[in-house]
Amino acid sequence: MNILILNWRDIKNPKGGGAEILTHELAKRWASGGHSVTLFASEFPRCEKQEVLDGIKIIRVGHPDARYVFSSVHFLAYRYYKENFKKKFDVVIDEVHGLPFFTPWYVKGKKVVLICEVAGKLWLEMFGLLGIFGRVIEKFYLKIYRDLLFLTISNSTKEELIKEGVNEENITVLPMGITVPSKLKKYKKERTPTLIFVGRLSKPKGIEDAIKALEMIARKIPKINLWIVGRGDEGYVNYLKTLAKKLNIEDRATFFGFVSENKKFELIGRAHILLAPSVKEGWGLTVPEAAFVGTPTVAYDSPGLRDVLRGSIFKIVTKSSTPGGLRNEIIKLFQDKDFFNKLKKESLNMQEFNWDRTAQVALKILKV
Repeated sequence: MNILILNWRDIKNPKGGGAEILTHELAKRWASGGHSVTLFASEFPRCEKQEVLDGIKIIRVGHPDARYVFSSVHFLAYRYYKENFKKKFDVVIDEVHGLPFFTPWYVKGKKVVLICEVAGKLWLEMFGLLGIFGRVIEKFYLKIYRDLLFLTISNSTKEELIKEGVNEENITVLPMGITVPSKLKKYKKERTPTLIFVGRLSKPKGIEDAIKALEMIARKIPKINLWIVGRGDEGYVNYLKTLAKKLNIEDRATFFGFVSENKKFELIGRAHILLAPSVKEGWGLTVPEAAFVGTPTVAYDSPGLRDVLRGSIFKIVTKSSTPGGLRNEIIKLFQDKDFFNKLKKESLNMQEFNWDRTAQVALKILKV
C-alpha cells in the first residue's frame, strides 16, 4: 500500500509528544512490512525539509499552527496534495490535533482519521474567547467526518466522538504500546520522598496543580521534592518558576527541561510517585512507562487517564481533580509502608503494550 499521513508534527519536532510517538511507531512498522509511507508535517528550526527516517519519507512544510492560515501546514498540505500527491496514495491518514486537514474537501480516495482526543472544553481553557471559534470548527468538521473510519486510543475518546455524532461502528480503539530503552536497568529510589511530573509544561497538563500540591504536601512531609521533566513556552516556564518561588518551595521543585529517553526513565525509576494531573489526555503514555520501572502514578480521573492501567496497583485516582486531591492521595501512600513493599512484587505485563499489535490493528482498518 501507498500510505500518506498528514500530521502537524513529526517525531523529531521539539514540540512533539505522545501522538507523534504513536504515529512514528505505526509508520515505521508499516514501512518495514513493505508498505510505502510518506509523512507530511510542519517545519521546525534547523530541520531537514525532507528525509527518510526508519523507512518513512518525511516532508516538512509550513507552520503547525492553523492560525498562520496560508503558511500553515494544514493549508500547504492541501496545496501540496493537489500539486504532487493526487492519485498517488491508496489511503490518506488525516491526523487531528484540535483541527483536521479537511481531507474530505480535496482527497477523492480513501481517508482514515487518527485522533487521540476531542479538544472540547480545552478550546476555551487554552484560548479563552478565541477558543469558541475553535470549538465551533471542531463540531463542524466532526459532522463532515462522521462517516469516515476513525482510529483512536481510548474508550473515553470513542465515547466523546459518539456524542459528537460520529458513527460508533466506524471507530476503532487501538491497543497502545510503550517504548522503553534497550539498556534499561533497575534504579534505586531516592532516599528523600520524590515526586515527578513528566510532560509538556502547559496549563491543561496540570503542572500548576502539581506545584501547588507540593506546597501542601511539604507542610506534612517537609523533605518532599518534585522533579519537573519536560519543556514548554519560555514565558510559561518562567511563570511556573515564579509560582514555586511565591509558594516558598523553589528549593524543592527542580526543572530538568527536556531530557533523553534514557534519562527520563532513570528519573521516573528513582522517583517514588509520578503525578498525572492533566484535565484530559488521549491515553496517558507516562503512566505505563512509570509502572514499567516500578513507579506508581497518582492521576486525575480525567478522560484518557481513567482508561490506562484501569484497576492496576500502579495507578491511584484522586477523589477530586484538585491540588488537594493530589495531596491527600500522595500523603496516604507515603504513610502506607505496606503499599511500597507490595509494589516491589508487582510488574507490568509488557505483552499488553506492544506496538506491533497496535500497527497490525491499524493496518487492518487501512485495508478495509
